[in-house]
Amino acid sequence: MGPLSLPRRVSVLGSTGSVGVSTLDLFEQAGVEVEVVTLTAGRNAARLAEQALRWRPKVAVIEDESRLEELRERLQGSGIEVAAGAAAVRDMAGADAQWVMSAIVGFAGLAPTLAAAKAGAVIALANKESLVCAGPSLLKTAKLAGGVVVPVDSEHSAIFQVLDPLAAAHVLRLILTASGGPFRTWSREAMGAATREQALAHPNWNMGAKISIDSATMMNKGLEMIEAAYLFSMPPERVDVLVHPQSIIHSLVEYADGSTLAQLGAPDMRTPIACAFAWPDRLPWPAPKLDLVKSSPLTFEEPDPQRFPALSIAKQALAAGGRAPAAMNAANERAVSAFLDRRIGFLDISSVVAETLERFDGAGLAGSGGDPVEMAQATDTNARRLADDVVKELA
Repeated sequence: MGPLSLPRRVSVLGSTGSVGVSTLDLFEQAGVEVEVVTLTAGRNAARLAEQALRWRPKVAVIEDESRLEELRERLQGSGIEVAAGAAAVRDMAGADAQWVMSAIVGFAGLAPTLAAAKAGAVIALANKESLVCAGPSLLKTAKLAGGVVVPVDSEHSAIFQVLDPLAAAHVLRLILTASGGPFRTWSREAMGAATREQALAHPNWNMGAKISIDSATMMNKGLEMIEAAYLFSMPPERVDVLVHPQSIIHSLVEYADGSTLAQLGAPDMRTPIACAFAWPDRLPWPAPKLDLVKSSPLTFEEPDPQRFPALSIAKQALAAGGRAPAAMNAANERAVSAFLDRRIGFLDISSVVAETLERFDGAGLAGSGGDPVEMAQATDTNARRLADDVVKELA
């Protein structure tokens, strides 16, 4: 990436979700010149149409094909093209864009993100599953196409900013910080009775439902450990998690000479988005300023493996390698969905994931010529089926 030059052609995948909305809000707040090529959404045709009328993309794509007519009616006479379906989202993901925000939640974000990588775009990556399910393939594809992957998760953005590539051989540990979520101080017994509403009430961040539940189980940190290992070519034993309830220090890099470097900032997703948009430049915007006096004290705790077993499950999946991380991700998605539907209890989420991995055997899955999306899809489908079986047994 060279110095930031504007106007810049951008696409926002998942524009109606929390990260997508924050991305467009950042553009507004910063007053940057952007030419929006594509906006995509899952089901929210009303918000997508509203965004499209403001940002005037060439194409607005809704993944849910049953919402196409609603989107078409809302954009009638605007001159904005409309399309629908997962294939359309994938096909438009990297079309003519220099910078792509990958903010589709879940496994559905993998194929569009790989499409953007093949197009050589700069990918601002907020979709965890793309790295967890096909990290090596994604990073290799982007590099070969002349593009780059810049992390947007606040933790990986922090590491990205303070990890000196020339000193990478001297890194002892990458330390991801975790807020601890809404159940940081709860007993395991109380967590077992936690409701959907309590699990969604994150103390620091405003996020979508799935990500909020992942924060409550700390599976989000498990996924982030896998991401960090791939992104920064770090062995599993050198990626750790530390609970930091204030969410001011977003991650730390510990070097062999005794130095530990940290990136600090207010808990606002627009800050790492701004970093990803302008890197290696910096984007001036009216960002929330960090007041360390008011933020103090800053505290830290070791995560409790008994109350938050998701971390151990993720470490085991990362160590196993192969298709285990993708299977873990699929099982987690199904378990979270079951909890949100009130079919299983909160502590059952991690149990479903662990039991699915016990039963999973990806050795016999067809590879389809090594295509990363098809390989990940086969793993995802198999693991989801196993997870659904486990959920039925628990329900």
